[in-house]
Amino acid sequence: MGAYLSGFCTSAANDNEQIIFKKKKNVTAGFLFYISTTNQSYGRARQQNGYERRPVLVKGNVGERAGDHMRRGTILIEGNAGDYCGSRMTAGTIAVMGQTGRYAGYAMRRGTLLLWNPLQLSATFNDCGAHTLGFLPMLFASFKSLNSRFADAAVSFNRVRRYAGDMAEMGRGEVLVKL
Repeated sequence: MGAYLSGFCTSAANDNEQIIFKKKKNVTAGFLFYISTTNQSYGRARQQNGYERRPVLVKGNVGERAGDHMRRGTILIEGNAGDYCGSRMTAGTIAVMGQTGRYAGYAMRRGTLLLWNPLQLSATFNDCGAHTLGFLPMLFASFKSLNSRFADAAVSFNRVRRYAGDMAEMGRGEVLVKL
């Protein structure tokens, strides 16, 4: 997701201040996603180069390399993510409610992968133990205006297992897994 995005989208419609892109019928790796365009401010959304930075909300599954080379921003995935989720990420946040494929965070420099389900990480990630993080309730509160499962208070949490890595790169990235 993100790379070569224009090839997946064929139509867009405005529905309650949200732009809905639909996948091509003949593309097997396509997906359905929403980009919020409301005027309400949440998170650190601000205008840059004439565009309002908003999280990308994926209602469903994404394929391989979701967030590959991601530089900033937020991707919220309500379904599963394929292999190499968040690979080569420079900054930003990717949250996945479903299962995550192999090699999540591969060659990640900075950024955060926020996961609801445990996964097998590569040996280049260090287990930093269990933590109670105060910023997570604020992060989830910033999603309340979205028409999403992320807006539901029942899915929020603040207790996570933290992994630092990818140590083969800068090692400043983190993978947070819900406990």
